[in-house]
Amino acid sequence: MSLALYLSLGSFALAASISPGPVNIVALTTGFRHGFRASMGHVTGATVGFTALLLLSGLGLAELLLQWPGATKVIGAAGVAFLLYLAWNLWTDDGRISNGTTPRPPAALSAAAQQWLNPKAWIAAIAGMGAFGMGGGTVRIWLFAALYFVICYASIAAWAYAGARLRHYIDDARRMRAFNRAMAALIALSALYLPVEA
Repeated sequence: MSLALYLSLGSFALAASISPGPVNIVALTTGFRHGFRASMGHVTGATVGFTALLLLSGLGLAELLLQWPGATKVIGAAGVAFLLYLAWNLWTDDGRISNGTTPRPPAALSAAAQQWLNPKAWIAAIAGMGAFGMGGGTVRIWLFAALYFVICYASIAAWAYAGARLRHYIDDARRMRAFNRAMAALIALSALYLPVEA
């Protein structure tokens, strides 16, 4: 593959990975509530979950879904419902971040599942493989997935780091509730916007 193609792949991966979306908002919130190091499970799980989705899209999952358009609608509806569930949990959180009241950070498996229920991830995986992976054989699919893994990991980690840094400026439950509700509103808006775009 040429350098120009690698740069195109990397640019697409960066734009899709760093842009605001439900998984990145959860990473920001996780970094905020638990610190950067504790949020690495979420970062790793979300990256592995997305990379698996990307690989499977390149190896035929996208074509399989075209055979069953109803499956795509079910996945989209489940994704929107899951995002609204995440938003509700954030909205109703009491905002306490000390004295042992903060629950554990999301597990890696939960973050991987978030990617599989995230309509933005499906769109990025199918569009990315359609534009860059197909027509270049299996080797190109694996190279694209490897490059995407590195960029996706760094992007989600950047959101978690931003959340951890923000924690120094928000130190009481009232401000934490306001932060949680702002993040909940962003997740809900992204969930409701996706069906319009699909």
